[in-house]
Amino acid sequence: MTRTPASQRGIGDRVSRRNAGGRAPRARHAKSALLLIAMCRMTILLLIAASVEAFGATLRGQLRRIAPAPRAALEAVVATPAADVDASLKKGIASFYDASSGVWETVWGEHMHHGYYGLEGGERKDHRQAQVDMVDEALAWAGVDSGVPPVRVLDVGCGIGGSSRHIARTYGGSGVGITLSPVQAARANALSQAQGFGDRLQFTVADALQMPFPDNSFDLVWSMESGEHMPDKQKFVSELVRVCKPGGRVIVVAWCHRDLAAGETTLRPSEERLLDRISRAYYLPRWCSGADYVRLACTHGLRNVVTADWTKSVRRFWPAVILSALRPRNLWRLFRSGEATLRGALVMPLMIHGQKRGTIKFALMSGVKAKPGDPRDDLSPVLPPPAAVAEPKSKPPSPKPATSSSASPSPNGFVWGNTY
Repeated sequence: MTRTPASQRGIGDRVSRRNAGGRAPRARHAKSALLLIAMCRMTILLLIAASVEAFGATLRGQLRRIAPAPRAALEAVVATPAADVDASLKKGIASFYDASSGVWETVWGEHMHHGYYGLEGGERKDHRQAQVDMVDEALAWAGVDSGVPPVRVLDVGCGIGGSSRHIARTYGGSGVGITLSPVQAARANALSQAQGFGDRLQFTVADALQMPFPDNSFDLVWSMESGEHMPDKQKFVSELVRVCKPGGRVIVVAWCHRDLAAGETTLRPSEERLLDRISRAYYLPRWCSGADYVRLACTHGLRNVVTADWTKSVRRFWPAVILSALRPRNLWRLFRSGEATLRGALVMPLMIHGQKRGTIKFALMSGVKAKPGDPRDDLSPVLPPPAAVAEPKSKPPSPKPATSSSASPSPNGFVWGNTY
């Protein structure tokens, strides 16, 4: 019998071992390569963002040195009528969503808001499903019961109608959605018709601070991540309560800044700078806290007001959005959609940074509109611990006019309002 030489047996053994265990190393190498590619893309995006920011700062400095603004011109900016400021803000918001909604729908679907990943944010799930879960979990948290379903729902800041359609499927009934974006309203109506809702759902362009609805019109008034765009939070909450029926429910889900600690009257300067950079990209006026929403809700007649902080529950969302934006096809879509959409994409890492440092909170507030004769005791809110919402010792100054501008420059001539 012929024996195989030892040298050949060794080679054969090595080949066998390589064939038997080759798949796992190749899979690991593939994952490492994909991670490396994603990190490279992120680095490139961050470098672009830094370059754009640095170029803009340098250009502004050069312009100030070359042609300092005359005092009369500065006074004219400060004296801009509030109506012009509001018109500029509305135009910026509408144009931002006109340009970006198509890209978002292609990549993320019908829901234009955060996803829910469990109370601690540790659940791994399909990101589109996480957005649907956000709607369901917020409704359940607020006490909306399918046993007594809302008959007529108002979706304030409806996007392309994803939340409205999901609520209509879940509870039946009818609804109306409003947005500042004509593109969003048209797309929401088209999708609703295509999905068989007929006249049950209608979407229109309207201002949430001056809603074209009679008092006491809706059983459920729902605002999912639209309050951020409201320059007058008091007027915003007042309008939500006005159109809600007595005994109906108002739900607000919004990006907020942290509650102020005892003795604080404002955020720290570094926190203000962070929020300013985000605000310039997303056309946001001055931010408020979750505690501010609670106080406004109680002031305007909501009872059994509750609040929650779901910042941990949404922590997977922005990293997922960034990774989806870094795919080559989606990067091309971003560049094609225009400057405003690209600017929004470039500040997404700041949202992650703000949430990690505790400056940005994902807050929920809900309450029931008081009925005539409801006891006054029921109007007391459920607030965070007193230290988190302590009022300043001295009487706060009167609110500044909405025409005052922030120290930070704004895009395309947009002037920030200070009303909140």
